[in-house]
Amino acid sequence: MGCSQVAAALRKMFAGVPDSEVPRARTVPAKAAAQERAAVALATLLDRNSQDSITAGGGAAALVALLAPGWTDAVHEHAAAALANLCASNTQNRDSVRVCGGVAALVGLLAPGSSAAVHKQAAAVLQNLCFDNVQYEDSVRECGGITALVALLAPGVSAGEQTQAAGALENLCLNNAQNCNSVRECGGIAALVGLLAPGGSAAVQGAAAGVLRNLCFDNAQNRDSARECGGVAALVGLLAPGGSATVHEQAAWALRNLCVDNAQNAVCMRWCGGIAPLVRLLAPGGADAVHEQAAAALWGVCSDNDGSKDSIRECRGVAALVELLAPACPAAVHEQAAGALAMLTSENGQCRDAARACGAAAALQRVLACASSAAAHERAAAALRNLGHAQQGIKQEPH
Repeated sequence: MGCSQVAAALRKMFAGVPDSEVPRARTVPAKAAAQERAAVALATLLDRNSQDSITAGGGAAALVALLAPGWTDAVHEHAAAALANLCASNTQNRDSVRVCGGVAALVGLLAPGSSAAVHKQAAAVLQNLCFDNVQYEDSVRECGGITALVALLAPGVSAGEQTQAAGALENLCLNNAQNCNSVRECGGIAALVGLLAPGGSAAVQGAAAGVLRNLCFDNAQNRDSARECGGVAALVGLLAPGGSATVHEQAAWALRNLCVDNAQNAVCMRWCGGIAPLVRLLAPGGADAVHEQAAAALWGVCSDNDGSKDSIRECRGVAALVELLAPACPAAVHEQAAGALAMLTSENGQCRDAARACGAAAALQRVLACASSAAAHERAAAALRNLGHAQQGIKQEPH
């Protein structure tokens, strides 16, 4: 779209949006149709020049104004979509939308009176805006966005709305302790666990597991709350054969963060039968991301827990982890497999014997010799020290 087309689209929007306020009296069908067409036109823009032209012409403020009550659902939906494109990889435009009151306006679209399409679009925009942006994360919480998003996780809400709401919550809770606590306080953990039930949408389940993963990162209260809500058992259920790679990855990752530094959760996962399916996910032919998270979850569950270490060994998990040290596996997989082996062989003679029997020493030496990551080298060295009977292990950090 050229500058002339951008200007034309903006003129259509400004025709119904005075500087002083959004006039509800002007949202008659004809006016709403014009605004909708202009928003649709702007929603197709992806290039940086058009983004800058729209912002320079006051487009961010005009689009935010179209999110106000009184416009049709179609106008709301397309205006939100235009904002999403306006802010794509453009920090300056993101800031402009926030300054224009865009956060409160988008949160307002999550209210029960909006259509499912509007809910999905508003949640999707918030998800993108909050990615690695603490100011947006805090603004959404302060505007009541977390409560509104949790409400969209309720039974009876469409799978599309639930998926987008969970996606927004995932970004809101990434390394933001206040937001993580807010989700728990408004009943979000129980709602998320409810979305993990058998027979649900794979997209919803994967998104919900992703939120739980972030909620339980370095947060003892959320780890306990997830367990008390049945989250450990529900996540283990997602590891069953036949599930998508994304669901398996997210469930294993969530279990990893639930079990690190939480003995009760580690024991609960073992009692729920979680070790055998995690070992199954290490099998050759699986996705590297699944291998990485399954190995990390096994590392977390066996931390200072001989019962879990023995269960992993009995399920042939030691041999499976050694196979992940193969040169063809990426460094991220080497890191988690070597870390799990270092933990397993720390102060556990039977696991050390099992590791030696399946060639762990040679595999670990190969990792040290190859151009893998520094973390993989460190963890492989720790495992080798344990195989030499030195009583040294390493601690896993949640992620």
